[in-house]
Amino acid sequence: MSVPASAKYSIIREMTLRDNNLLNISWLCAAAGVSRSGYYHYLDKAYLYRGYDKGARGIYMRLLHLDPPVHMNIKKIRRLMKKYKLFCPIRKANPYRRAASALVTAGTAPNLLNREFEIHGPRKVLLTDITYIINGKAPRCYMCTIIDACTKELLAWSLSASMEEEFVLETVKRMADTHGVSLSEETLIHSDQGSHYTSVRFQTLVKDKKLRQSMSRKANCWDNAPQESFFGHMKDEIDISHCESFEDVLSVITDWTDYYNNDRYQWNLAKLSPAEYYKYRITGDYPLVIPKAKGCD
Repeated sequence: MSVPASAKYSIIREMTLRDNNLLNISWLCAAAGVSRSGYYHYLDKAYLYRGYDKGARGIYMRLLHLDPPVHMNIKKIRRLMKKYKLFCPIRKANPYRRAASALVTAGTAPNLLNREFEIHGPRKVLLTDITYIINGKAPRCYMCTIIDACTKELLAWSLSASMEEEFVLETVKRMADTHGVSLSEETLIHSDQGSHYTSVRFQTLVKDKKLRQSMSRKANCWDNAPQESFFGHMKDEIDISHCESFEDVLSVITDWTDYYNNDRYQWNLAKLSPAEYYKYRITGDYPLVIPKAKGCD
């Protein structure tokens, strides 16, 4: 039975990580009958998995999700990234103005959340906001999202070419249709004080879905920090430079949101993707085998 190259690469990685290893990668690749360039291409796939660059922790988590999993020391990953000039995206100051904060507010809800984003568990705190998507070529787009504050999972989103409130209402409806069974009458939906969220139609819809409404204090982005962080990471990672139409932007966002929920692993989510982390919190079944070798922290 032939051994797949990926399995050989995995074994080579394990051997090079041993404290007493005296064998170099070139010799191991020759002995295994694989090329040295192929081995590094194997590592590079983790860096560019699904087309999105990753840092050392992102590569480490991606390698743990391979079948078979690859256990690689993070310090080694950083050395390889430096050697082969692999750089992760650096968070930039957000160049986009936040849509909702520029709108006139009407009736507001109290800040029931009080920044207690995670302690209540999954599906107890939902965060929502609106942002611009701009590249100078495609029409300006507006995106509304709802995320689970505990698991960071994107529960629903809508993209619109207009700031009319319909796309915000549609986002709530999609979230309720898909995840309503996992919500309770104690579930909060938290937003800023933008006019979309103070509108009669939005507040009526929230009540119809048996959710409690909460709002950030005026001009206080920290009251909705995980949502702000979500938009920041999304804009760092998507590439809309080639987009010339609304449909082009929609295609990019659709791919990234699927990647984010299912394949974008987060260190603070037990090294899992948001969707995996939700299942873990609900079932208690952890899907990965984490090595205890020295230097993996």
